[in-house]
Amino acid sequence: MELETPILEANALYHIYESKAEDGNVVALRGLHCTVRKGEAVAVVGPSGSGKSTLLKCLGGLMKPTSGFVALSGHNMTRLTGGELVKLRQKTVSFIFQEGNLLPNLSALDNVAQPLRHQGVNRRLAIKKAQKMLDELAVGHRAKALPAMLSGGEQQRVAIARALITDPVLILADEPTGALDPITSIQVLELFEELHSKKNVAFLIVTHSRDVAEFADRVLELREGRFVAQRGSDVNLNDLTEGKREIFMDELGTLNLPPDVVVTMGGSGSYRVAELEDGKLTLANVAESTSKIGVLKLVETCPACKFIYQSNEELECPECGSSRPKVSN
Repeated sequence: MELETPILEANALYHIYESKAEDGNVVALRGLHCTVRKGEAVAVVGPSGSGKSTLLKCLGGLMKPTSGFVALSGHNMTRLTGGELVKLRQKTVSFIFQEGNLLPNLSALDNVAQPLRHQGVNRRLAIKKAQKMLDELAVGHRAKALPAMLSGGEQQRVAIARALITDPVLILADEPTGALDPITSIQVLELFEELHSKKNVAFLIVTHSRDVAEFADRVLELREGRFVAQRGSDVNLNDLTEGKREIFMDELGTLNLPPDVVVTMGGSGSYRVAELEDGKLTLANVAESTSKIGVLKLVETCPACKFIYQSNEELECPECGSSRPKVSN
């Protein structure tokens, strides 16, 4: 059976920031391959400066890559005119950013209705749908409030409502919980999970948050512009390598090993040099990794005052007010 065309596909993606500084140009993305299929949630994790935000902008058509191509719903975005690209994005993808990026002079209701207005939808119909969307996200009572009057969690819910108003098949999110407190972050992630499971919305989220990554079906680890690892229920090794297998060593002697190679070797962990000669290195596994991440669950007892939680609905300790953290199994 022929596989369905991915909603989003990137191939041999490079992006270089030109600079006249002494260090020269900066290579932010180094030949990346990436796919997101219908209803799939993919997280891209990595430290600051690894290329996460640049990748998201290239994948969403907000930035043109230096080389390679990005296809959205089967359309090569690098070959589209500006007008064609806008139309494709409007009916396919929505964005959620860390700060919400709401228009400060518009009410929550008008912010949510704005994408429909840009598509030429009648104002009355756009406002009606926007109010319904705000009601679904439990902020309908704040419809007339300006962004400055909203809490961080409310702003992010309004931003999510705005992203959903056009019924996108894909949401691209850049650190969507980065500016939120721990409790609000949990609530937003629960909302993402509901959208993902009930409305079959696909997600590609760039984040450094372990909790956000846990929500995804697949997790890609980005380091210095390259995917160096991948884990999840439907791992696609073509996202990391294609064609002939080559492993590159940088100037510092760092090696990035594809995940199937790591699995064959015995997983991440400690290795000793078993054999070393010109052009050949043999490693032997000497210890199992202690860094593997289990399923994150809310703690049963408050770490601060030892209060015993009665249900998973309690996200704040009623005794001392501490946020309820998540821990690995």
